[in-house]
Amino acid sequence: MNGKTCLVTGANSGIGKETALGLAKMGARVVLVCRNQEKGERALTDIRRETRSSQLELLVADVSSFSSVRALAAQVVQRFPRLDALINNAGAAVRYRTLSADGIEMTVAGNHLGPALLTMRLLDLLKKSAPSRIVNVSSEAHRSARVDLNDLQYERRRYNSLAAYGQSKLLMNAFTFELARRLEGTGVAANCLHPGVVATNIVPADAPLPFKIMFTLMKPFLLSPAKGAAVSLYLAMSPDVANVSGKYFVKSKSVDANALSRDPQVMASVWQWTERMVGVQDSSQRRPE
Repeated sequence: MNGKTCLVTGANSGIGKETALGLAKMGARVVLVCRNQEKGERALTDIRRETRSSQLELLVADVSSFSSVRALAAQVVQRFPRLDALINNAGAAVRYRTLSADGIEMTVAGNHLGPALLTMRLLDLLKKSAPSRIVNVSSEAHRSARVDLNDLQYERRRYNSLAAYGQSKLLMNAFTFELARRLEGTGVAANCLHPGVVATNIVPADAPLPFKIMFTLMKPFLLSPAKGAAVSLYLAMSPDVANVSGKYFVKSKSVDANALSRDPQVMASVWQWTERMVGVQDSSQRRPE
């Protein structure tokens, strides 16, 4: 990975931090994107101490905020002449229906729309750097998801945090598959993955006490964040998948995703809705000058 530049969102802890660490160990220049400056600096210090790398950068952004994502993308384009891998790792689960800074339901804003906007804003740089890779961290929670394309923000349906989380990951997958289709011939690969059931801090602070207790008891049997980062690192670095795009991976193996996310009509509808929500016109098929 010497000479390559990789960007990892949600890099202050858990899977994101371990992904950034793994890339740094392989010699890449790693851009850590964190929502909190203090936590980001701690992660940066930890990774620098372990790797002795001088190629670490920290950028602060809230992926659920469109203005923050636009500012982040502008910084990346201005500061880095190339981008070899974009790892959209940041994500969250919220117990109650809340709205983002843009007035959008928080789960879909942070888990799908924000990463999609960042990807769209960085597509020209990724094409310029080709061969390059887009890695979207999804979840097996998408398997049971049901999508109402007329109510993706739970404005009419009763909000359920688990259902909203699963839906956001199904949207991410459908977007990834459509993105891969549009990027054919550009040298940019786009894939998504399930990291495994990992002991991270994704459980909301206001989660019901029984759920917190259950998760705490399960932790010894869950994957470590380092093992959870393995699939992200595989898709970002391995020559085995250099020419693979539009796939869903579990345990570093390509597997079938929920058929709904593979439906061409759903893929097209999700893409169009995403463009409309984030205010970005289709740039996926533009070639760099």
